[in-house]
Amino acid sequence: MNQAHIRNFAIIAHIDHGKSTLSDRLLEITHTIAKEKLQEQFLDQNPISRERGITIKLAPVRMKYISNDEEYELNLIDTPGHVDFSYEVSRTLAACEGAVLLVDATQGIQAQTVAHFHAAKKEKLVMIPVINKIDLPNAMTESVVKELIEVFGFSEEEILFISAKTGENVDKLLERVVEKIPSPHGDPEKPLRALIFDAVYDEYRGVVSYVRVIDGTLQKNDQVEFFQSKIKSNVNDTGFFSPFLSPLESMKTGEIGYVITGIKNIREARVGDTIMHVGQTVEPLSGYTTPKPMVFFGVYPKSADDFRHLRDSLGKLELNDTALTYTEEYSAYLGSGFRVGFLGLLHAEIVKQRLEQEFNLDLLLTMPQVLYQTREDGVMLEPYMLLTVYIPVDYVGTVMTVCQKKKGMLLDVAYHESYSTLSYEMPYTMFIRGLSAELKSVSSGYASLDYELTGYKEADLVSLEVRINDNPIDVLSELVYKDEAPYIARDKASKLKDSLPRQQFRQVIQSLINNTIVSREEIPPFRKDVLAKMSGGDRTRKDKLLEAQKKGKAKMFQTSKVVLPQEALYSLIEN
Repeated sequence: MNQAHIRNFAIIAHIDHGKSTLSDRLLEITHTIAKEKLQEQFLDQNPISRERGITIKLAPVRMKYISNDEEYELNLIDTPGHVDFSYEVSRTLAACEGAVLLVDATQGIQAQTVAHFHAAKKEKLVMIPVINKIDLPNAMTESVVKELIEVFGFSEEEILFISAKTGENVDKLLERVVEKIPSPHGDPEKPLRALIFDAVYDEYRGVVSYVRVIDGTLQKNDQVEFFQSKIKSNVNDTGFFSPFLSPLESMKTGEIGYVITGIKNIREARVGDTIMHVGQTVEPLSGYTTPKPMVFFGVYPKSADDFRHLRDSLGKLELNDTALTYTEEYSAYLGSGFRVGFLGLLHAEIVKQRLEQEFNLDLLLTMPQVLYQTREDGVMLEPYMLLTVYIPVDYVGTVMTVCQKKKGMLLDVAYHESYSTLSYEMPYTMFIRGLSAELKSVSSGYASLDYELTGYKEADLVSLEVRINDNPIDVLSELVYKDEAPYIARDKASKLKDSLPRQQFRQVIQSLINNTIVSREEIPPFRKDVLAKMSGGDRTRKDKLLEAQKKGKAKMFQTSKVVLPQEALYSLIEN
């Protein structure tokens, strides 16, 4: 394909603003996929992504489009919209020259709309503003137009109005892509430089690297080298996404496709690395920042026999998820398991669901925790974030109340056409303590959030321990703020009392702060009527049976193991 006729672009938007539906219409209009074979969310091949109705993985596809009797190659990359997967968006944008900024006409500008806009501006991409869902009766099209003009500086003439569901004006969007988005930069005469913007592991073929050819040409059977890992290999296969892997003999400057070199270790083909020909010296591409997990769960198999299977399963998931980290750990209560790091709570939910569905594992997840640091003088440091909240003007007061309660320090308030932007500096811990759900609740579901980690600050923390029948439950121990510790201790004990099933023995729940008991709850045992079958006899016989029962209960209290179901743990972390 002539380099001047190539267009590389992404669709960026807040979650549930219609990215995947728009991708479906583009595939249909360009005849990339036959209409009878087209399913909803076609590019989301992951069953969990389909089940949840959200995109959790970037998905590239090449489309052919005829404009003014000339054929164009359109390389589209669909992106996730949730804040947990924003690193997928940043990788995508570095491989494109333009982006379609999609905004829901019924919701207007949201947190990730703004975050993705600034990420695209940082990459100096050409953006096409598009308002979607104009066919809905509750569409606020005029208001959203004013927001796009006021917040992003677009002119009214730039904005397109479409319905991805019905296909209205989607053909005009394709024309706008051809007109506005520039063809790829790069020199086909220069030595090869290809950027790896994603990679997946295939059990039979090894690592499949998703690449954008910046300079030169990449051909089958070429000898190539990965700049960072210094690994040299032969190109076994190369091609494009149809959206399935479709082989080609070569990829030219500006094109997006895949490369298979026979490498079996995905860490040797790192995302952000530069592929070059063996023996040539080139300036490496800037690449990406490696995503750092910020939320950690203990993940344990309910059956000890599944430990090896869980380890192997996590290893397989890690091959296709660079943000996932895990290390072995041991719990005196749950046995052997893993400390697993995630980007956020949604990321953790999806990984857990994949482990259960794809690998048939029955798992127990412990309390989520963030990663603290300890200075040499013993002072604890906790991660902080710059939190941005987007809400309708009517909810500013209630949202401020919640943020102040969550130890947030207000940095800025901005008022726009119909909504406000609040910026706070806040401990990242608040995310795993129900911040998102609480803000959604007080704003009738309208609040949307974006955050950026800013560093570590001192925190006044104490150790909170939970015991059941005087047995420490290590998976429920955590560090908490000193001023909130008594409340959290009482709340934990109360929730456990409501969640734990009754047993044949008494269950005493205690919460301790720095080894001092501050809360106690008790769950009475089931009591079998040992006198039910007695038809007679004197009082001493009855007393003898009751005394034997009492001794048995006391022995069970000392020796029986408390069953801690997943529901009980979830009762302590539910938002």
